Amino acid sequence: MNTILKIIEKRGGMDSLKEAGHIKVESGSYMPLSIDYLGKGPNGFDMISVAHNYIQNGDVMADPDMQVEVAQGLKELELHPVTFQQDGLGLYQEVYEMKDGKVTGIRLRLKADLRKFLRTWGTNLRRQGFLAAA
Repeated sequence: MNTILKIIEKRGGMDSLKEAGHIKVESGSYMPLSIDYLGKGPNGFDMISVAHNYIQNGDVMADPDMQVEVAQGLKELELHPVTFQQDGLGLYQEVYEMKDGKVTGIRLRLKADLRKFLRTWGTNLRRQGFLAAA
């Protein structure tokens, strides 16, 4: 299971996150990790934001911020990327093309790239002590 999902489980699971709305985990000198419940995503699954943030000139900057849907896979919960934002680079990407609140297209290459990024980020979070700190 992905480290982000393990952190959510350690903090009481998705039902607890929905009720509280937010999880914040601090580990050493790293930027805190924020996980926020956002409601339903474009495919009707629960959607969360996973982010590191910092302040620059009074503005909150994403470093990065990903919105992902939490869906039941064949064996366990899975994270499916929806958006990616990296403010320091001026980068904002959306996996789904939407019109009138409905999915009209999927950027499959971007989705695959962001899934790979999520795996790497999860590994880094574990190595940086966020799972243990949760």
